[in-house]
Amino acid sequence: MNQFLFSILLLISRLPLKILYVFSDIMFFINYYIVGYRKKEVLENLKNSFPDKSDQEIKDISKKFFSNFCDYLAEMLKAFTISETESRVRMQHLNQDLFHKAKAEGKNIILLSGHVFNWEWFNALTTIVPQNQSFPVYRKMSNIFWEKKIKMIRNRFNNQSLEANEVIKHIFRNPNDGNSIYMFVADQTPNVHSVNFGLNFLNQKTPAFVGYDKLSTRIDMVFIYCEMKKVKRGFYQVNYHRIYPDGEKFVEHEVVKKFHRLLENTINKRPDNWLWSHRRWKYKDSIKNYEA
Repeated sequence: MNQFLFSILLLISRLPLKILYVFSDIMFFINYYIVGYRKKEVLENLKNSFPDKSDQEIKDISKKFFSNFCDYLAEMLKAFTISETESRVRMQHLNQDLFHKAKAEGKNIILLSGHVFNWEWFNALTTIVPQNQSFPVYRKMSNIFWEKKIKMIRNRFNNQSLEANEVIKHIFRNPNDGNSIYMFVADQTPNVHSVNFGLNFLNQKTPAFVGYDKLSTRIDMVFIYCEMKKVKRGFYQVNYHRIYPDGEKFVEHEVVKKFHRLLENTINKRPDNWLWSHRRWKYKDSIKNYEA
């Protein structure tokens, strides 16, 4: 059954995006006006994050979010079969000189992105940068069949996906020579048993994933923030910003705090483009070390 469904998804993925966006519009109508999947959670997250916005403004952002979310699903499906040429046309990468500078410095790169649409389209980056190894970091799925298929898709364009529990060990074993990029979606919600550090993010007490932050104080790597911008339907820009330490070296929690400030700025520019249906604040009461 899983194989049959995957075969159907592959066939649908080969359709032009303009056709897939028709499906997206239908999904949006059904969900927003009939089903209401996580509509309550999205409105609650938006109200808590933007207390100064009116109810109508919150409703408008929510509606645009659900439209963008359905586009994201269509675009994620297209990622199964999108060509390198089409990917380059639809995803523009700015400030590529940062990758060449890191290569010249002989330092590997950690890319930090948020759940800003469409983070799934980063995969072709490895075809345009001087680094010859790219490692997208992901969370393992419980279904073995879909785990294998999703990993296969993310490994397109010569990527080598790493499960989150493996990445730290891999980074320490891999030479820090400027030839590798590690790609983190860094606004993940930590497991409830791993909630130690938290900060103020979008006007809320927020648990923060800190795995990459621990690396910053132990290995001299280059940290780069990925600022995603939706130019228009099906077309994106990523503006890359290097994160520098305030002193000679990073101190504990410096990178994680700077990342969240940059991400918050991105979200404030276009709030409907972030994943509001994600239960980002469900473990906020478990935070042990909080910095306002």
